[in-house]
Amino acid sequence: MRFLLLAVFSLALGAQARHGVAAKRMVIRGATVVEGNGTPAAGPLDVAIENGLIAAVGRVPRAAGDVEIDGKGKYVMPGLINMHGHLHNERGGAPMDYQYVLKLWLACGITTVRDVGSPLTQALHVRTKGEAGEMAAPRMFVYPMLGRVRDPEAARRRVQEIKKAGADGMKIVGTWRDTMDAALDEAHKLGLPVAHHIGVEETRADDAIRNRVATIEHWYGIPDAAIADGVQNFPSTYNYMNEGDRFRYAGRLWREADWDRLLKIFDAMIANGVAWDPTLEIYEASRDLQRAQTQPWFREYLHPALEDFFKPNLENHGSYFLNWSTTDEAYWKENYRIWMRAVREFARRGGIVTTGEDAGYIYQMYGFGLIRNLELHQEAGFHPLQIVEQATLNGARVLGQEKRLGRVRAGWAADLLVVNGNPLEDFKLLYPVAANAGVKPGVEWTIKGGIPYSAPRLMEEVKAMVKRAREGK
Repeated sequence: MRFLLLAVFSLALGAQARHGVAAKRMVIRGATVVEGNGTPAAGPLDVAIENGLIAAVGRVPRAAGDVEIDGKGKYVMPGLINMHGHLHNERGGAPMDYQYVLKLWLACGITTVRDVGSPLTQALHVRTKGEAGEMAAPRMFVYPMLGRVRDPEAARRRVQEIKKAGADGMKIVGTWRDTMDAALDEAHKLGLPVAHHIGVEETRADDAIRNRVATIEHWYGIPDAAIADGVQNFPSTYNYMNEGDRFRYAGRLWREADWDRLLKIFDAMIANGVAWDPTLEIYEASRDLQRAQTQPWFREYLHPALEDFFKPNLENHGSYFLNWSTTDEAYWKENYRIWMRAVREFARRGGIVTTGEDAGYIYQMYGFGLIRNLELHQEAGFHPLQIVEQATLNGARVLGQEKRLGRVRAGWAADLLVVNGNPLEDFKLLYPVAANAGVKPGVEWTIKGGIPYSAPRLMEEVKAMVKRAREGK
């Protein structure tokens, strides 16, 4: 009799979700929902998932065979969209299984990644396997590098190759103006959106605007274009190829930009549909090196290849901390204040701001870097509801997926997070391990395309991968 009662009770409640196993119909019961479009949270609500899509948000009747997640006291929000990811398989020439990156992304609640510049064959493979549900991976939008092409016609041919390979877009790093113009002209003809990482080179934000790139990455080129004298006040010994010089004086750039000129740049970006992916966290070590070097998750989850890559070494990109001083940090703190004010003003004027991490460099781990971005967007002055929209629906807008991704809404893809607690109150809940004493990790499930992944289980798998790598196995 007791067994029969338990069986009936279990049927009434529905079976429990299983890691990595899609269900015909899954329902999250009684959660508070953050839709992702900037509106306030609401609940308790049920979220029904069928065939990888959100079938309903509201009061959902129970049905036989339902798989259920108890959402009481929990929050449901859209999966995070990482607009600047790198699916690395090595660091500094040392091998690193890219599954390490994928598991960290999912554990941190990232369900979509715009991959900017990883090995093309690898990224396409993960995209295909992930879409088929054959690999635990976020959705991948593949943007390979144009490369250091210097001839306009060669640039056109390279864009054609990228399109033929099946890429979703492409990334360019600052280049000569005629080469950029040719590449972007060809990209527009072929329907390839472009992410532009502007360097201290001939092209600047005005070139990105004129060519209608999809996004400006980081911030290079924006303050440069607003300097009244036309060039930053570099010392005579400055060498751009020396990353110590490059990043030291990057920290003194925003102070030289004219604010009125910046406002005109922002308005031109907005008028030409250019979004801004500022990646606020990736340079944070420049303003607080000790914090960057002692992040609590490094002890058990930092891959040894990544750990070695982070150590000061001018041979490794972003590992420029040789003789880094209090003076350097002070300049970078000022740099951040002006930069954050600029991002906030760009958004206030109607610009689209997204979130991307650029992790794998400068002491930032995959996934963790994106969550730190959310905290820094709040430091910049954005409301948490705005930040969730920036990290979800805004990314979908730039990807041309706003009718499919980035919202908790019927008909949209079931890319969701189930969080133990209120992320609008504390974004630290999204870290998959404790960020501070007394703050427990809160992501219980990352659901991508209707497939639930247990964040704690993913982190145990990452820990085991790191342990084996450290032991040389």
